[in-house]
Amino acid sequence: MTDPVVGRTGTSVSARPAPGGDDWTEPGIFEVAPGVHRIPLPLPNDGLRAVNVYAVVGPDSLELIDSGWAIPGAQEVLSEALGDLGASLGDIRRFLVTHAHRDHYTQAVELRRHHGSRIALGAGERPTLEEVNRPGRKPLEPQFRQLRRYGAAGLAAALAGGIAEHAGGTEEPGGEGRSNWEDPDDWLEEGPLTLGDGRVVEVVETPGHTRGHVVFHDREGGLLFAGDHVLPAITPSIGFEAVLSPNPLGDFLGSLALVRGLPDATLLAAHGPVAPSVHTRIDELVQHHGRRLEQTLAAVGRGADTALEVAGQLLWTRRQRKLGDLDAFNQMLAVAETGAHLELLVSQSRVCRTLDDGVYRYWEGAA
Repeated sequence: MTDPVVGRTGTSVSARPAPGGDDWTEPGIFEVAPGVHRIPLPLPNDGLRAVNVYAVVGPDSLELIDSGWAIPGAQEVLSEALGDLGASLGDIRRFLVTHAHRDHYTQAVELRRHHGSRIALGAGERPTLEEVNRPGRKPLEPQFRQLRRYGAAGLAAALAGGIAEHAGGTEEPGGEGRSNWEDPDDWLEEGPLTLGDGRVVEVVETPGHTRGHVVFHDREGGLLFAGDHVLPAITPSIGFEAVLSPNPLGDFLGSLALVRGLPDATLLAAHGPVAPSVHTRIDELVQHHGRRLEQTLAAVGRGADTALEVAGQLLWTRRQRKLGDLDAFNQMLAVAETGAHLELLVSQSRVCRTLDDGVYRYWEGAA
């Protein structure tokens, strides 16, 4: 959980100038590789102000990697950007979606409803969509249960009281309902996938950010469409989804190792500018989580015995803010991330855990 920063932006293919400096969120369309264009779309919050979708253009095809969030204004921004390519929303043949968070998925469903585009999503996201569409479910209830287990019942109550209604993630926002959580046309499995322009990408399963997250690796073109798996300047949230993973950080680090074993590539991420090396950023992420594991272990050693107490001893974002300085939604993410680090330490037998009156208690040492 840090704030967007640096990287290399693409070259504008439109008459509009490329954004100056490192403001990757400025609207436009920017060629990042032959036939591949980055399109930032707006998000309705202050933390992450935009999501990148990538248009892959062939002689008779237009496909988008991710779609953006179905909010007022995003569709117009996308339409205007595609217009600079001489294309329209109705020309989109297919959306390849990295994961089922609403800033990546819901606009694809909205546009399919009106224009007939196909949607492909990793098969590992099927349980999440089933849960989101289950009649009678309560939004964010898995997160609230988790918070209570992590010693943060008060935070769970505050969020349940309405603070989280308009926060990001897989849950339905107020008024959106379940209509934008319809199933995709195709469930993606690992392996080669041919795009409309003839390029072949490898679908790689990368659980961690979500259990069914996938990335698309263009070996020949030297590109990685990374979604939220590898971000150039912020650390992805881990396991924020409708069906929780028991060890999301372990999954994430394993996925990073898997992608690190692929040939290096230009990083085309969902949040942030284009970055020249996937490998370099993965190494930084692994180092970050290594430091965080040691900080978490040290907090347990000082006597913090719940995820909430440990999170309260850590600093958050690049601004090094205290837990209490974050808004309630980001406090939830912080406590959940702390819990993920604690669970990995438990799996490594570096920390012990017991369930005491509905709350996980941790202490240092092997079981």
